[in-house]
Amino acid sequence: MNILVCDDDKAIVDAIGIYLENEGYKIFKAFNGIEAIKIIKDHEIHLIIIDIMMPKMDGIRATKKIREENNIPLILLSAKSEDSDKILGLNFGADDYITKPYNPLELIARVKSQLRRYTALGGLETRSSVYRTGGLMIDDDSKTITVDDDEVHLTPVQYKILLLLSANAGKVFSIEEIYEKVWNEAAHSPENTVTVHIRKIREKIEINPKEPKYLKVVWGVGYKVEKL
Repeated sequence: MNILVCDDDKAIVDAIGIYLENEGYKIFKAFNGIEAIKIIKDHEIHLIIIDIMMPKMDGIRATKKIREENNIPLILLSAKSEDSDKILGLNFGADDYITKPYNPLELIARVKSQLRRYTALGGLETRSSVYRTGGLMIDDDSKTITVDDDEVHLTPVQYKILLLLSANAGKVFSIEEIYEKVWNEAAHSPENTVTVHIRKIREKIEINPKEPKYLKVVWGVGYKVEKL
């Protein structure tokens, strides 16, 4: 699962990141609310830990903005002197708060508790139809594809190929596997069929199809969508 840690103190972000990475979580780092909101738009985030006092956009304003679009579990980091801000943050939609200096074991316990609750309420399943990698996003509910917020139109077969690879970002599929999963039939000399569709997809989603950012070939093995 992906956790965003946001604090203007780099040492705190790094320390929290180490604790959570040791628990198997992937960490994204931000140092103000503006950076945090951008990361949430560009990546699938399952939980946010955000400090209250930060430059450019503080944790309270960021929490309010985040809650306009999603229900990701959000834990506030606060100093003991910020009791009124903690209450304000909870009123704007924060799920919990941790007071500095924090106990790492308590932090991990609260993170796991929020993620269990989110999973039990179906939060992860609700988001599972949306696949993001970098600026590429596929919403399988609405069957829409955007690249850097610009909508891209693919044929049904092209869409199925890209969906298969994006839903398994980072995993390499052979040409035979792609054919069998997309066409639902045994593959018989599928090279030309698949590679033509791959080329067409690249022409629509890549800035430079000859040097693709998203849809990569792994020579001698197959294709993958890069996990960014």
